[in-house]
Amino acid sequence: MLIPKKVKHRKWQKGHSKGRAVETRGLHLSYGQYGLKALGSSWLNSRQIEAGRRVITNFIKRQGRLWIRVFPDKPITKRPPESTLGGGKGSVDHYVFPVKPGRIIYELDGVSKEIALRALKLAGYKMPFKTKVIVKE
Repeated sequence: MLIPKKVKHRKWQKGHSKGRAVETRGLHLSYGQYGLKALGSSWLNSRQIEAGRRVITNFIKRQGRLWIRVFPDKPITKRPPESTLGGGKGSVDHYVFPVKPGRIIYELDGVSKEIALRALKLAGYKMPFKTKVIVKE
């Protein structure tokens, strides 16, 4: 599970995703030949990132190279069940990465095109938003 070693503030405010705002960073392939691009916006937690990573590495039989371009660093708090109001903000439960449309999630290189496209498509099924496999020209 991916969690940050150290954070500046232990608890964050929720914030808001500005509708269909498109991402400004992480839009282009930087490391690999193939990539998985987000078409929707959602919070991506460390379990979903790990599930996608495991699908890809299992399918490519540990050939090639995989880069994970997102890291969950936003803390999400949760109150215990059946607790009354007035006890303050809950403790940190897990960490997420807020994804906007256009962000590259995974990059892959060193495998054939058919294997890469299939592996990234399988990883896209694990994501909470629609995805698209892209190829560097």
